[in-house]
Amino acid sequence: MEQAVQFDADDPDGLARGMAKLEMASPLIPAGYRYWDSRRRGRLMPAREELDPLIDIPRLTPQIILFDVRHDPLDFRFRLIGSRVRPNFARDYVGKWFSEIPNYDTTSTIWPRHKLQVENNLPMLQRPNYVGPHKEFVAVENVLLPLSVTQPGWSMQIMFIEFVRKKLPDLRGR
Repeated sequence: MEQAVQFDADDPDGLARGMAKLEMASPLIPAGYRYWDSRRRGRLMPAREELDPLIDIPRLTPQIILFDVRHDPLDFRFRLIGSRVRPNFARDYVGKWFSEIPNYDTTSTIWPRHKLQVENNLPMLQRPNYVGPHKEFVAVENVLLPLSVTQPGWSMQIMFIEFVRKKLPDLRGR
């Protein structure tokens, strides 16, 4: 199964098709995407200052990650990690650049996806296998979305992320 799909934000069925292709089921993904899209107002992407998740979508805020994107040389920095996300990582990455973190650097599977999102400025759905400290998770579902900033040579990304638990065996009727 593929682990990532980009789609055109102007395609009304792009999100649903991408989620189906990746077998994603989290209601958080369309909710986060709709919030981002409502701030976009038909443009390629919204500006960071047009989003205020704490006020606008407080129930989703614990499942957000914000990344700073430096374009030259390209690198990504964890700016904010929501309170429901942070405990599911091996450690606290706030303030860390991908290039400083094993498994996030240019040789990882994570870096190329973030890079592709920057190059194409398209929303990206991802459903990679979960790698982290908790045995009950098997995958991660997320949507990675671009944000513009006023500082030349920089941009941002916002991610809405859900951790997928292992399915327990159905013991009814046995």
